[in-house]
Amino acid sequence: MNLPVVVLLPGLDGTGDFFQPLLEALGTSVRTQVVRYPVDGAYDYATCEAIVRAALPRDVPYVLLGESFSGPIAIALAASDPAPEGLVGIVLCATFAVNPRPRLSVIRPLLPLLPFHGTGTSLRLSRFLVLGRCITPAIRELHQRILSMVPATTIRARLLTVVDCDVREELSRIRIPILCLTGRHDRLIPKSAGRLLRRLAPAATVVELDAPHCLLQCEPRQAAAQILGFLTSEKSLQP
Repeated sequence: MNLPVVVLLPGLDGTGDFFQPLLEALGTSVRTQVVRYPVDGAYDYATCEAIVRAALPRDVPYVLLGESFSGPIAIALAASDPAPEGLVGIVLCATFAVNPRPRLSVIRPLLPLLPFHGTGTSLRLSRFLVLGRCITPAIRELHQRILSMVPATTIRARLLTVVDCDVREELSRIRIPILCLTGRHDRLIPKSAGRLLRRLAPAATVVELDAPHCLLQCEPRQAAAQILGFLTSEKSLQP
C-alpha cells in the first residue's frame, strides 16, 4: 500500500534528532521526512512555519506530525486557506492549541533569565519533565546530547513564543483527519490541553499512551503503531 509521507516537525529543541527512536520503530513501512529548525535562530512560530512550508514535499500526499512545540505549526498549516497542496492529515503529539501553562504569562519577565543548559540541574529538571521514569541509557544519552547542542537563548526565546501561542480558532476550522497522541504521565503539558484539543476537534482520533511527555521517544513502538494505524485506517489519506 502506498502511504502518505510523514513529515515530522520537532519539539522545542528543533534539531529533529530526537525522532530517532520513532524512525527506527517505523522502519521502512512509512516514508518520512524530518524538518529541522536552526539551533541558533527560528525563535518564533512565523519563522518556523516558513521553514516548514519551504520543506514540504511536492507532488506527493503527506501527513504533518507536530510534536510539542511544533503542534501549533501543524495546526496553522492545516487551517490555512488554501491548505498546502498534498496535505491530507495531521498528527498532534503531546502538544497544545494555546499556551498550556498560563502561569508562564505571569513569570514572562523572568523567562529570559532562567538557566537552560544541557548539564547539571537544568538537565535533571528537563529529564524529570519530559522523560519521567522512562529513561534508558540510550534515551538519556540522546537527550543530553541534543540539549547540549541548543543554546539557552534559543530555548528561552521559543518558550516566550509558546506564551503567546493561540491557534484555537485555526484548529476548529480543520477538516482533514487528525490523530492526537497524549501521554498519561506527561508532566509538561497538562491534561487540560488535551481536553481542549478534543473539544475543538471533536472528529479527531485521540489516543492516550502510557508514557511521559516524550512519548515518541519512550514508547516509540506504540506511537509508531498508532501512526501506522492512522495512515491505513483513514480512507481519505489513501492516495
